[in-house]
Amino acid sequence: MRFMRTKVVAIAAGLSFALAACGEAGSNGGGEEVEVDVAENAAENFDDGTRMKELAESGSITIGVKFDQPGIGFKGAADDMPKGFDPEMGKILAASLGIAPEDITWKETISDNREPFLQSGEVDLVIASYSITDDRREVVGQAGPYYITGQQFLVKKGGTDIDTLEDVKGTEVCSVTGSTSLDNAEGVGAKPRGFDTYSECVDQVLSGTVDAMTTDGAILLGYAAEHPDDLEVVVEPFSEERYGVGYSKDSPEMCQWINDTIEESYENGKWEEAFEATLGASGVDTPEQPELDPCEG
Repeated sequence: MRFMRTKVVAIAAGLSFALAACGEAGSNGGGEEVEVDVAENAAENFDDGTRMKELAESGSITIGVKFDQPGIGFKGAADDMPKGFDPEMGKILAASLGIAPEDITWKETISDNREPFLQSGEVDLVIASYSITDDRREVVGQAGPYYITGQQFLVKKGGTDIDTLEDVKGTEVCSVTGSTSLDNAEGVGAKPRGFDTYSECVDQVLSGTVDAMTTDGAILLGYAAEHPDDLEVVVEPFSEERYGVGYSKDSPEMCQWINDTIEESYENGKWEEAFEATLGASGVDTPEQPELDPCEG
């Protein structure tokens, strides 16, 4: 099967956290302008019968992303399109198919419906802080990882002595009710407190009601970027979450295309630009690009 790498450009004008996932050169919700070079005649780059060729010929794609995770995938009430690292990766992938940002349909995707959306064809891709696991790969395809994160803690700047995992013992730590993050925090000696939403938990940290919030570091970086003068992410990651791109098992050929396009974004610097404009706005250093898992077959 023939896969040709297509030049993809997703240039972020400025390192604003409020990066707009917009069209040719539009702005949205106060975000900076984003320009993309969309591949011309992209369908010619793919074999007949492949899902990529079908999408390229249709000129449209539906991508599932989170709408409630700042820095990763967030869509405010006044926003036309979601913003964050995951939507930026979605635009890079779509552009390699000749699909412009304004022709992407963004579908809000929560943790519980990611596999059902892919299995039913509700979405073509899922890029939604979607950790790669063996169990998930039994029912859907997952390419990548394009980002690796792990559980950390969000604290008030200057208001805590938490620097290491040992310092967490005895502190009051919040996260979303029912999450494994709370169980993990209790496992390292913290006093867990559950809230319905991440935003409620962030408010508790800002007010000083709890000592810290805990979940994936990528999610925490998004909130730190929203409050760069007040919040920071601390403690080395003590778990590993490998974010991948989900696709239907009915189209296994998508794996190599996804990996090739991610690899291209590594080489041309667009992955780094996407990170710095979103999660990097918290002030964290740009991480190393993760090695991609080989595709089966």
